[in-house]
Amino acid sequence: MLRTTAEILFEDGLNGATFEKVAARAGSSKTTLYKWWPSPGALAFEAYSAAVEPTLAFPDTGDIERDLAAQLHAFVDLLTKRRGGPVIAQLIGAAQTDPDLAAAFTRSYVRPRRRLAMERMMTARDAGQIRADVDLEVVVDQLWGACYHRLLLPAEPLDAAFADALVSNTLRGIQ
Repeated sequence: MLRTTAEILFEDGLNGATFEKVAARAGSSKTTLYKWWPSPGALAFEAYSAAVEPTLAFPDTGDIERDLAAQLHAFVDLLTKRRGGPVIAQLIGAAQTDPDLAAAFTRSYVRPRRRLAMERMMTARDAGQIRADVDLEVVVDQLWGACYHRLLLPAEPLDAAFADALVSNTLRGIQ
């Protein structure tokens, strides 16, 4: 079901991922879908999360700058070249009025993604690569939040150069 839903999401966007379409393509019933997912949005988000999880794995090479750059490059590539951007933008928008989707978004994407980033940065802090007084939660928001900002308000490019500038500015500061 998740694989079929992800295929539909990347082909037709969120509006195309209806229970009817997923059930027909997966050879299942809408009743089965309703049993496991409270809304098409919740199913769509779980499918999106499962589809992108391998792409968004967080490396740990021992070099925080390299690892942040690699992760942000993978994220930007997903958003801009692999058609993930329109899907995540639609899911973010829909989550504003769909409490089931908002809950799935938080549970299946936001918390796990933040946890991976926090764990990697705590390891870097323990290794002396990040100052002890840095608020790592804010760093997560600065790096990934800036990417979401450019995705949702596309006045400026969202590309690898932007990801590199984010990492450099974050690690070197602006003062």
